This record gives sequence, C-alpha cells and structure tokens, in this order.
Amino acid sequence: MRIVLMLLMFLVEIVMIAGIWKTLQKAGKPGWGALVPGYNLYLLIKVAGLSGIWVLYCLIPVVNIYFIVMVYIKMSRNFNMGIGYALGLLLLPFVFFPILGFGKVQYQVGPERAS
Repeated sequence: MRIVLMLLMFLVEIVMIAGIWKTLQKAGKPGWGALVPGYNLYLLIKVAGLSGIWVLYCLIPVVNIYFIVMVYIKMSRNFNMGIGYALGLLLLPFVFFPILGFGKVQYQVGPERAS
C-alpha cells in the first residue's frame, strides 16, 4: 500500500511540474525553471507581472500566504482567468496548472496589466 501511495504522489508531482513547465513556456519564460526550487517561484512572480522582490515577500512566514494568493490572482488575470481560477491554483495546483499549461488559454500581458 505504501508503494502505491508513493507512486501516486510521484505521478501527481510529475503532472504538476509538467503543468508549470508549459505555463512558463506560454509566458515566454524557460520551462526548465519549473525544476529549480526558488527560481520557479521567481518565474511565476514574473509571469504575474510583479517585481522580483516579491520572492522575498513570499519567504516571510504567515505573511507569505497573502503574497502567494496575490501572485496567483495576478497570474490568472494575465491568462484571462478570474479569481476563481486563482483559488483553484492555490488549492488544487496539480489540477489547475496542467489545465493552464496544456489548455487553450493564452498569456496576455500589456502595459495596462503589468504591475
């Protein structure tokens, strides 16, 4: 039973990494960045159109919850998705990142969207 659970967890992680990889590629960022801890957070923050200093904000305990939610909201908006989708990214990232990465939505960020 333990082996089955470990294989399931491994499969979920592979699907999530693939989803983040494709999401980053859609946004014009290097997909391999999904594999590098810390750098993947930086790239997701850049996809959200935010400053790199947000990486430090996301490292502050308790306060980081607010900043991560804001990153997902802004990233969802840049893919023309709503706050509900950002909530999905927060609660079920292994489902919503592959939908974002492999789906038909396009990344659109312009001067009016960048923060």
